[in-house]
Amino acid sequence: MAGGGFPVAGTPAADYGGGITFSVVVTCLMAASGGLIFGYDIGISGGVTAMESFLETFFPGVLRRMAAAGRDEYCVYDSHALTSFTSSLYLAGLVASLAAGRVTRAVGRQAVMLAGGALFFAGAAVNAAAVNVAMLIVGRMLLGFGIGFTNQAAPVYLAETAPAKWRGAFTTGFQLFLGIGNLIANLTNYGAARIPRWGWRLSLGLAAAPAFVIVAGALLIPDTPSSLLVRGRTEQARAALRRVRGAKADVDAELEDVSRAVEASRANEEGAYRRILRRQHRPHLVMAVAVPLFQQLTGVIVIAFFSPVLFQTAGFGGNASLMGAVILGAVSLGSSLASILTVDRYGRRALFLGGGVVMIMCQVAVAWIMGSQIGRDGESTMARRYSVAVLALTCVFSAAFGWSWGPLTWVIPGEIFPVEIRSAGQGISVAVNLGATFVFTQTFLAMLCSFKYATFVYYAAWVAVMTAFVWAFLPETKGVTLEAMGDVWARHWYWRRFVQPSPAAVKDAGVAEVLVN
Repeated sequence: MAGGGFPVAGTPAADYGGGITFSVVVTCLMAASGGLIFGYDIGISGGVTAMESFLETFFPGVLRRMAAAGRDEYCVYDSHALTSFTSSLYLAGLVASLAAGRVTRAVGRQAVMLAGGALFFAGAAVNAAAVNVAMLIVGRMLLGFGIGFTNQAAPVYLAETAPAKWRGAFTTGFQLFLGIGNLIANLTNYGAARIPRWGWRLSLGLAAAPAFVIVAGALLIPDTPSSLLVRGRTEQARAALRRVRGAKADVDAELEDVSRAVEASRANEEGAYRRILRRQHRPHLVMAVAVPLFQQLTGVIVIAFFSPVLFQTAGFGGNASLMGAVILGAVSLGSSLASILTVDRYGRRALFLGGGVVMIMCQVAVAWIMGSQIGRDGESTMARRYSVAVLALTCVFSAAFGWSWGPLTWVIPGEIFPVEIRSAGQGISVAVNLGATFVFTQTFLAMLCSFKYATFVYYAAWVAVMTAFVWAFLPETKGVTLEAMGDVWARHWYWRRFVQPSPAAVKDAGVAEVLVN
């Protein structure tokens, strides 16, 4: 499916004779482990903010509201300082991701992932030792710099390293590791909550463990052939490509294609951020902004961050709400595995559209249950069976997200950009993702307090909009080589007015027409 719901012939992947080698699997697993730090932070933040020892130390006003009689369940956690603790990371990540685009072209993707892991390690140490809110936020900003660097480099590393036929599965590995990090964080929170006074320090300090994994992994893998060619290291690029493709692959032919794309990018020396504003890159710019923005508008990030808070609002106790978050993390991880197995078989569009429909139904159902049980004033208590229903629906929502907008938000930006704007495009995509996360984590608790149960209707409406957008404007990219991706846009019913087909595609079309006639 190329877009607008009409099937068209796809651009076949070039066959260089390579396959899935042990080296490419190990290399991509190491790069995909960059998702660990993002997933761990998403899981740890919501759990820590539900721990009484943490709130007593830094946010005692929230505890006072929790103890108040006749409280509004929707508004208990509405604290600007509390949301600033969570969201400050993403403001720092936004800045780092934009800077990472330029840094990547200078030093390579491997070095940027290494720097990201080191910065995250430093942030974990500062947060574990924090004695005031200012120290907490400084630590969060260091974590944000690490996430911004890693999220910019790792998905593109995977897209450039993986064989075209299985690129979707390998790039989805980033989301898989994100899910693993999230599940580990939720399990850590569940155990740390039983440690009085300093359990929260354990949760925040153990963020150093996934950071160490990324640093070690980055030291063991080579840079991508494309990144090496951009910096003029042809022989290193050939060696790196031979390492991941194996002895049977036609490495010289693939390297020639990658080199041709790199040389084409050098033909124009203006900055990549200026180039991406050109008319022929209009679809790339739109997708760089729309895909990550829509991911955040599903509402999943605030559900992931604040799931313990959400489950407490829905009637679960403190430890039960943390266990609910563990269950949610396990479901998300399982659905990420399902996405790996299906993304290169059924394509990106099918997963996007199916996931969108399921998420809409789940959010509308959660809104109805919370509206009918807690009410508009938020002072009613939800019956146990309805609390369990909210947990079940949230799990189904998380599963649908986990096979669609979760992994594909990393897959699509990682594969659609031509080499001359690849670092800039990925930088913009990650910056939009982190910027939107900052806005929504900063405003979610206030929105829940103001909109009440209609918060979930708001997100359901956005999921309907983005599902329609995918149906109309996102072409299928399954199995297409990065170097041939431009021809996909040139054949799309709408984007072809901006993108011209490559000379090779025009020549092939002419030959086909002659053969038909």
